[in-house]
Amino acid sequence: MERTRKELAEFLRSRRERIRPEAVGLPTTGRRRTPGLRREEVAALAGVGLTWYTWLEQGREISVSATFLDALSRVLKLDAAERRYLYLLTQQRPPAEPGKTWCVVPSVVHRLMGDLTCRPAYVINLRWDVLAWNAVADRVFRFSTHAPERRNLLWMLFADGPTRALFDPWEEQALEMLSHFRRDFVKATQEPDICALIKDLEKVSPDFREWWQEQDIHGPELGWRRLNIEGLGPVAFEYAKLTIDEDRHLRLTYYAALEDDGNECGFAQWLNQAKAPAA
Repeated sequence: MERTRKELAEFLRSRRERIRPEAVGLPTTGRRRTPGLRREEVAALAGVGLTWYTWLEQGREISVSATFLDALSRVLKLDAAERRYLYLLTQQRPPAEPGKTWCVVPSVVHRLMGDLTCRPAYVINLRWDVLAWNAVADRVFRFSTHAPERRNLLWMLFADGPTRALFDPWEEQALEMLSHFRRDFVKATQEPDICALIKDLEKVSPDFREWWQEQDIHGPELGWRRLNIEGLGPVAFEYAKLTIDEDRHLRLTYYAALEDDGNECGFAQWLNQAKAPAA
């Protein structure tokens, strides 16, 4: 913290001085020589000793936990940007942000996917709800045929027969995808909608129920998918996941038929047989 001591001291003092005592439930009677809260009041509200907090505000070499920094953020009423700055000053790393499953896809991303006339692409959130897709992806995955509440990649993978038949071999790819969903789940374990999704899948899919309880975590994603497309047959795809909004956990998944497998021309011809419906 040698290089951030001065900044930390000034930041904490400025945020302490802007908080009015009545805003945190303290009486305003008596003369106060300094504006805002006193150090001892901040220490008491944050649940630490006065000496320890004073050392922190002075930028001394002491260790601070994430629990304390979050408590201090609440006492000083820091917004998200200020909380992040406090973490960077004290721990030289940003805080772990709680995952949120609700979000809106920016219009520029819709335009980007619309430009991909031969590449299936779709956007998912932390819950794996499919929020947006292009016409090619709809032709392959049939997103528009599902009700909005069931337009979820994990639900489709385990509870929808045509989607299950699309991924071939299904078990290998489903295990890998479930493992990576689990990594997203730990970011939003308190979100009711993601917990409800898991409970629903445990009721309708014995495979999901068994594998979810096994707690298996696989390595990096393979970077390929083999899809058994109706009217065409097996097609191997390379795919990539691109983060388009880190704070809202929005990711775009992009598929490209493998040229070496002789799939690209066949897939393009299949697409040209009928114009895909607009998403």
